[in-house]
Amino acid sequence: MQNVAGPAFLSDCPTRLTQEILADKWAPLVIFGLSKQPRRHGELLNLIGGVSRKVLTETLRRLQGYGLVERHADSARSIAYDLTELGRTLIEPIETLTAWGRDHSADVADFQDAANI
Repeated sequence: MQNVAGPAFLSDCPTRLTQEILADKWAPLVIFGLSKQPRRHGELLNLIGGVSRKVLTETLRRLQGYGLVERHADSARSIAYDLTELGRTLIEPIETLTAWGRDHSADVADFQDAANI
């Protein structure tokens, strides 16, 4: 059987958008952080270790631009972020990738150690 490049290899394939969203270092963590409940910016900042305030803001804005996150302002001091229905469709794939990481991160680390990477 010949290995033929499928539509995902084409520059205009819609799956490229999915890759663009999920390849962002912080986007899957923000989506996962909002999966159970709406959260304020500071709550997300405390929840997601290592992300800066600036990068979190940029990530939230980018996810809003994709229609995945909504910003709710009850007042100037009370702003919360929540997933849209479209954003909720990414929870299961992110959970699957998270499970893969738990199951195989030691294998990857062992390979890197053996290869001196």
